[in-house]
Amino acid sequence: MHIKKQRLLTPGPTPLLPAALHAMMGSDIHHRTEDFRRLYKQVLSDLKEVLGTSNDVLVLVASGSGGLEASTQNFFSPGDEVLVCSAGKFGERWVDLMKVFGIKATVLTAPYGDVVRPEAMEQAIAHNKNIRGVFVQASETSTGAQHDVKSMGLAVKKTEAIFVVDAITGIGTMPLEIDAWGLDIVVGGSQKAFMIPPGLAFLSISPKAWAFAETAKAPRFYFDLRREKKSAVNGESAWTPNTALLLAFAEALKYIKSIGMDKLVENAQLLALATREAVQELGLELFSSSPGSSVTAVRPPAGMDSGLIVKEFRNRFDAIITNGQGSMKGQIFRLAHLGYFDFHDLFAVVAELELILAANGHPVRFGSGVARAQNVYAEAALPNAVPRERELALT
Repeated sequence: MHIKKQRLLTPGPTPLLPAALHAMMGSDIHHRTEDFRRLYKQVLSDLKEVLGTSNDVLVLVASGSGGLEASTQNFFSPGDEVLVCSAGKFGERWVDLMKVFGIKATVLTAPYGDVVRPEAMEQAIAHNKNIRGVFVQASETSTGAQHDVKSMGLAVKKTEAIFVVDAITGIGTMPLEIDAWGLDIVVGGSQKAFMIPPGLAFLSISPKAWAFAETAKAPRFYFDLRREKKSAVNGESAWTPNTALLLAFAEALKYIKSIGMDKLVENAQLLALATREAVQELGLELFSSSPGSSVTAVRPPAGMDSGLIVKEFRNRFDAIITNGQGSMKGQIFRLAHLGYFDFHDLFAVVAELELILAANGHPVRFGSGVARAQNVYAEAALPNAVPRERELALT
């Protein structure tokens, strides 16, 4: 009760990989030397392997939003027509970007907690042959929802348009077959499933997208991806890189390669499944109709502000979770699963949630939520063990 360790349990920034944190201390290298060039080439090579793509990959010194901006200004011109699929705060960010660069956006919206359906996207493209790009969130972390990126990508692949995917929280939490599904531009960020601090954005870019870059006329300077591509061939960045974060990134990529990207995704999916079962066992409702694996959005008990639960986690256990954003503030709380999270973290979070709910008048049978999470773990990791609860149910 008296000693409390602060724990970061948010969907970004996420807990740091210790090896990556230690690697950052070696950042006193100059970025125009052979030592750096070896590091940079290795990062780009490993990133390609981890993403499972033959497309070019580039790294920028920016948050994920810098990657979103770069993917807008480098491939489109003012007056171009595009389709934006928006189902949350981050979908709305695409809309804002289009306005900044004078791009005409047809916006397909879905209520918060829902997703834009692939068939609706296909119909919108069919009705407007001038659409040159389709933009979507793989994982909409403001609501905990996950789009059907595969179906969307395969549909766009048949057209002249390019498919631009904000996968900042999708990478490492859901399958993303970049080449096979026709994901022309995929944007990621360092502070999510890659387990290092904020400050790096990265993109994979298809040949189809690069062809668009040849005619794009939106203004750009710092985020000039053609300049970055030319520099990357020689193991350099166009501008001064963040050497500390690149050293950390190299360690994170090495770690992900050692366990496999598929296992990183499976880890997030199992944690998300266990969370969904646990909170429902406690009488709470999920917010999203299409829940993903980067974060689980949960409605608080009737009459309770979700901000109270967020504060209780912080005050009682020094654990930092997230409230809803914008109009959803007070209506949901969000529990993250991406990156350096394990079942040890989840068992503690669910036990703490039980205590918080009980302290604030919501009826709880202590251990019931934790037991549901344990069952998910047992079925995945202990296939020959039958949880006692289920053993009794069978007799």
